[in-house]
Amino acid sequence: MKNSYNSPLSSRYASKEMLYLFSEDMKFITWRKLWVALAESEMELGIDIKEEQVNEMKKYVNNINYDVAQAKEKEVKHDVMAHVYAYGKQCPLAMPIIHLGATSCYVGDNAEIIIMDSALKIIENKVASIIKTLSEFAMKYKDMPTLAFTHFQPAQPTTVGKRATLWIQDLMMDLEDIRYRISKIKLLGCKGTTGTQASFLKLFEGDKNKVKLLESKIASKMGYKSCVDVSGQTYSRKIDSQILSILSGIAQSCAKFSNDIRLLQHLKEIEEPFAKNQIGSSAMAYKRNPMKCERIAALARFVIINSINPSITASTQWFERTLDDSANKRISTSEAFLAVDAILNLYLNVASGLVVYPKVIEKHLIEEMPFMCTENIMMNAVKKGGNRQELHEHIRIHSMEASKLIKQDGKENDLLNRIAYDPIFNMSIDEINNIISPNEYIGLAPEQTEEYILNTVNPMLEFYKDKISLNNQVNI
Repeated sequence: MKNSYNSPLSSRYASKEMLYLFSEDMKFITWRKLWVALAESEMELGIDIKEEQVNEMKKYVNNINYDVAQAKEKEVKHDVMAHVYAYGKQCPLAMPIIHLGATSCYVGDNAEIIIMDSALKIIENKVASIIKTLSEFAMKYKDMPTLAFTHFQPAQPTTVGKRATLWIQDLMMDLEDIRYRISKIKLLGCKGTTGTQASFLKLFEGDKNKVKLLESKIASKMGYKSCVDVSGQTYSRKIDSQILSILSGIAQSCAKFSNDIRLLQHLKEIEEPFAKNQIGSSAMAYKRNPMKCERIAALARFVIINSINPSITASTQWFERTLDDSANKRISTSEAFLAVDAILNLYLNVASGLVVYPKVIEKHLIEEMPFMCTENIMMNAVKKGGNRQELHEHIRIHSMEASKLIKQDGKENDLLNRIAYDPIFNMSIDEINNIISPNEYIGLAPEQTEEYILNTVNPMLEFYKDKISLNNQVNI
């Protein structure tokens, strides 16, 4: 609709697969699957439910009569009871036993766990896909020296590939968190109004074993191993907080990457991909703004701030349940997943198309190398009989003068010539030039990169070899 608000996450950014998970179809079809699992399990445990009733319910699982449900909700102001009514209108035989013994959270909370679990698995595979792409980039450029920065001030060189391992390492930590959280996911089960399962104990005439079997049967039918051991009416809202904390961590990793690329693009060393007909600025036609990385940073900020929502919700729940979580969860959880999905789509697109400018990288490195190699020059002069303290003072003076020339007069760095013409060093310009090769100053960067990718990253990626997608298209 053009005359009402439409979330940019759905209209511009998120993928179809993630949008489906948080759609009404996914939600209410999952509710119906849970009602089928409940009725079928109750039937198998001896409750007077006929197979014809269960089969009738199964027939209409995917055919939601929204008009009936919406009209009923306006009347009763209760979404679950409206959908029980709508389901019953389609399944007259099953109407008396739909939702038997259950409370609203049976469908609401179990469905939310299932949806978040499915969403985490999409996120998991996308993170793995980005790690794969960055690993190839890191290996390709593991030997290319580049100026490193601390405080965004020139520092000892690293390599382009080694810097990429820092981005990978952040994502590897996120991937471990995702895998751990997925491994811990359990359904709420059918705990009743305050978590005591009293209604089901009554339904099964005091048979505790059947109450427990009911939960295990439902979990199995829904594709899960177990349900939480204890609960109030709802699953602990700390689960939402834990999951959104992971999404916040992913957003942090992605924002860090995007900031680095934005800075590198300013330096003209590395750029994000720029489409043939893309416009960088409405006013300045020559510009190539890093708009994808800027969008990553913007959406990441939203996710990080939004992660506070479930933390506050978890901390303010009263006893066995309150309902001040519901409206907040509808927005905060879904939009966190949609935003992270959009961020990862952008990340993969940028990582797949990074443009490297070796000549610019080399130029910047050479400009700063004279300052970085002074320690080695001094050591060589000492070997020729020089006094270390006197040499140090001369280097300090020459460095200050060269720096002044660069900053105040805009001249080239002449530090090496100053040293060559200073007799105290007893070194020619050729001898000095032999000392300043960038490859002599990158330490173990190439080896670190190769060992990290081969020994740590690739074994993890082996698990995802059939799940990785390198489709790097974004909506806009």
